[in-house]
Amino acid sequence: MSVSAEERARRIKIILFDVDGVLTDGTIWIYPMPVALPDGSLTTKMVEAKGFSAHDGAGMSLARLGGMKAGLITKRISETVAIRARDLKLEFVYQGQAFKMQAVRDIMEKEGVALEEIAYVGDDVVDLPVMRVCGLAIAVANAREQVKAEAHYVTPNAGGYGAGRDAIEFILAAKGLLESSIEASIDEGNPLPPSMDIGKGGDLK
Repeated sequence: MSVSAEERARRIKIILFDVDGVLTDGTIWIYPMPVALPDGSLTTKMVEAKGFSAHDGAGMSLARLGGMKAGLITKRISETVAIRARDLKLEFVYQGQAFKMQAVRDIMEKEGVALEEIAYVGDDVVDLPVMRVCGLAIAVANAREQVKAEAHYVTPNAGGYGAGRDAIEFILAAKGLLESSIEASIDEGNPLPPSMDIGKGGDLK
């Protein structure tokens, strides 16, 4: 008998995300920035920029309030991603991962969780090895058709436009924790929401 996406969601303790096309719309901006050398001359280095959804940022707070841990696994290496991960205080940040199951196995060992307790949100074929074995495989609305075909749930919104939030809310709703997590997030007496996604752009102070 097949297991429903909702039943799978109720087991989830950790939710992991790809970045490009999932937490962003997939656009990668690369532009030159002047840099001063010690001798006073100027050179140019290329800087990578990405756009993230504020809805997803708030969703990470909801995930935490609902008892989940969150993280990202991405093939690219970007300081922009590192800054966003620090802002959101994500528990797991793996960049430069061509084979993402290596990161998943590391998380499982460190956290003592099983595959059925991990949800993964992806958009392209590089995500399939994890999606095929994790407890809840989620594809974003803009995912490749091959990825959607193997997902347990497809988000209504596209990557970079709240898909991460969709995934988190789906899990929390299945657990019966969505409304209580939302209320906790707007409770001024709760110390967690002010500590996350405060908008410092990576300032660790």
